[in-house]
Amino acid sequence: MRALYFAFVRERIGKAEEEISPPENIKTVADLMGWLRGQGENYAAAFANIKTMRAALDRTHVKHDALIGNAREIAFFPPMTGG
Repeated sequence: MRALYFAFVRERIGKAEEEISPPENIKTVADLMGWLRGQGENYAAAFANIKTMRAALDRTHVKHDALIGNAREIAFFPPMTGG
């Protein structure tokens, strides 16, 4: 699965994207964020407040309880603001 990181998530992790292989027990977007948070200090900082984090599976915005299933891509970004 390809993970894409935007805005402060990208800045804290230090990369815009990467291939990830979460364990089989990771079923939802929330599970994946929790797993990523445990992947190192940079990830812990990026995913410190997952309640405000937004996600998209295969370019479709989803809630945290969405099942990952066979998604090929997941994107993480902070809440959007208008301007």
